[in-house]
Amino acid sequence: MKVGVVVFPGSNCDMDCVHAVQDELGHEAQTIWHDETSLPKGLDFVILPGGFSYGDYLRCGAIAKFARLMPAIIDFANAGGYVIGICNGFQILTESGLLPGALLRNKDQKFICKDIDLKVINNSTAFTRTYKKGQIITIPIAHGEGRYHIDNAGLKRLEDNDQIAFTYSGNNPNGSLHSIAGVFNEKKNVLGLMPHPERCNFRNRDSLRILDII
Repeated sequence: MKVGVVVFPGSNCDMDCVHAVQDELGHEAQTIWHDETSLPKGLDFVILPGGFSYGDYLRCGAIAKFARLMPAIIDFANAGGYVIGICNGFQILTESGLLPGALLRNKDQKFICKDIDLKVINNSTAFTRTYKKGQIITIPIAHGEGRYHIDNAGLKRLEDNDQIAFTYSGNNPNGSLHSIAGVFNEKKNVLGLMPHPERCNFRNRDSLRILDII
């Protein structure tokens, strides 16, 4: 599998993603600078990593959606290519319209960095196929704007189309609607989640499998 990891000014989890995919999972990985206008040929999978793209000015992901590379990523996803946005990458995917909903400030207005339990809701996708439905996995979070929100009509569409990927199990750390921690697009080839599977390289390979799609 050939994986591209997009690097924005302010990304800080890009090399964690490269290490996870290449050194831990054995796939080919390369970084792609945000100012490129096309993706390398032959990519199977694109990762938008965590961090603080463009300093998170205006709103998380609001500037990154205008990066020169984003139209190519949108075309790649619309053609069926696999895309995952982790934390800030999730925020960018919602801002760009590839995923529904929005990420708001955490309910207590504080940055949260800790391990949490995550529940697998839909295990019939490339990202979740190795899990059991309802399985609990432990995975770190690190965000200040991770509270997932969507209107009632959008929530119904998510539920009807099995687009909810993960929910927080037990404690809802940031106040997300229905404890939602990750969602798919309708085709299930795009995933956004706030937790960081790339940070599980050495101690929790169960969570790392989210990145092992093919």
